[in-house]
Amino acid sequence: MSLGDLPTGEDKRVRVQDMFDRIAPKYDALNRVMSVGMDQRWRRRALDKIGVGEGDLVVDLACGTGDFCELVEERGAEVVGVDFALQMLKQGRTRGLDFRSVQGDGEWLPFRTASVDVVTCGFALRNFVSLKGVLAEIARIVRPGGRVALIDVDRPAWGPIRAAHSLYFDRIVPLVGGLVSDKKAYAYLPQSTAYLPPPEELKEMLAAAGFLEVERESLFLGSAQILTGVRGPLTPVGGGVE
Repeated sequence: MSLGDLPTGEDKRVRVQDMFDRIAPKYDALNRVMSVGMDQRWRRRALDKIGVGEGDLVVDLACGTGDFCELVEERGAEVVGVDFALQMLKQGRTRGLDFRSVQGDGEWLPFRTASVDVVTCGFALRNFVSLKGVLAEIARIVRPGGRVALIDVDRPAWGPIRAAHSLYFDRIVPLVGGLVSDKKAYAYLPQSTAYLPPPEELKEMLAAAGFLEVERESLFLGSAQILTGVRGPLTPVGGGVE
């Protein structure tokens, strides 16, 4: 599916929220099966890369049912989860997780400027209406010297691996997801990779938002990626220092 065939603007916002509310009850189990358990390993890798630990205040954006939040708390850091889909947050409570959470949109985060140490986000970049707006908002709330770690899917570059990945991700995942949960939702998830900019453009967007030391790590033969960065100095209002 091309980007022109996918929802945009307010239509995307409404459809994504509705979709994740619908699939919340079986979301975790399907994630584990479809990623062969790799999704949690990738989250741990992301936290290792930015050194999350005691004393950090972490905001997990698009937290879902709390996978990242649980791993952050295991490291002794404080975490607040933010998600647009209320049913995802409620599903997290059924897992016995007790992290602080708030229903909210990534483009309008309810945190003061430069008030948090870390922002994480797992597998949600392609679901935002304005990725540029979300990155700007992340940069606003992270203090100078704070860190960011973003994970999302990717498409392998090498032909044979790309073909095998496409067979699994574009055909098997929607089939299994449709049988167990929601056919339309699990058809959309592979198609939504069309929203993701190319890797170098993603890095440039993160740098343009105000992050330094931007790095990208390719995972599992190119099927996923981690983007990390360190928040640079805040830009003075008015463009200069008086």
